[in-house]
Amino acid sequence: MRADFDPHEMSSRDFYRLLTAVVVPRPIAWVSSTSETGVDNLAPHSFYTVASVNPPIIQFTSVGEKDSLRNVQARGEFVVNLTPAWLFEEVNATGTDFPAEVSEFDAVGLTREPSATVGPPRVKESPVALECRLHRILPMGDCTLVFGEVTHAAVSSEVLEGPHPRMDLLEPLARLGRNEWGTTGPIREIRRIKAADWPGHFKGKDGQAS
Repeated sequence: MRADFDPHEMSSRDFYRLLTAVVVPRPIAWVSSTSETGVDNLAPHSFYTVASVNPPIIQFTSVGEKDSLRNVQARGEFVVNLTPAWLFEEVNATGTDFPAEVSEFDAVGLTREPSATVGPPRVKESPVALECRLHRILPMGDCTLVFGEVTHAAVSSEVLEGPHPRMDLLEPLARLGRNEWGTTGPIREIRRIKAADWPGHFKGKDGQAS
């Protein structure tokens, strides 16, 4: 048996809670931005993904109008910092609803690091920073999708194996439902199967393997 949920018969808040409990795990964009008055903002956004490969574009969603969105609209730049497990409490703390004139860097005790290609600072304690210039802003219902073209990537050498980041060293955090968070746990590897290598291959209309 299954329980049925109709978004038209539920409050948007209740259906949001359901969605965020089943669309899991969600990576976190830890967005640093700077306001028109020069205040550095830092906030976690758990609706986040890669939107394009070439050009490299990443996307996060602002649920409602928040400081990150206003700052990106004003300045056209931002940085997405990776959220590692060892900064769990700090990442959560930057989600506090501080007034716009308060910098989460200072309130939480995180270190600013100059970016290479954009104005907003990176989080020095984070092992990865993706510097972005605004590509497009797309309103979507009661949310706003923010697309940024990656202009520079900075990765700590301590998490690299050759040119490739190691997941066990990055220890990325993810958002789950309610107040639940997660980490990668055991990491499994498997190669994608090519059609030509599929057991028995594929049979055409005549029953013969193609």
